[in-house]
Amino acid sequence: MDKELQSLLFQQWSNGACRGYVIRAMENCDFSPDDIKRVVSELNYVFDTCGIEEAEAYYQNSPY
Repeated sequence: MDKELQSLLFQQWSNGACRGYVIRAMENCDFSPDDIKRVVSELNYVFDTCGIEEAEAYYQNSPY
């Protein structure tokens, strides 16, 4: 596997990058700034109370 592909496949987890993805998606869907702030605030709480494996399982079992 070349180094560039390996770098893309094995990037380090980043809460900041995750927040950026969520904010960007919400802006693309025309969420209001107040709603974005509420979601980012809740996301910060969830980061503190839910591990990566638990979050992955939650996503895999969600209807989304």
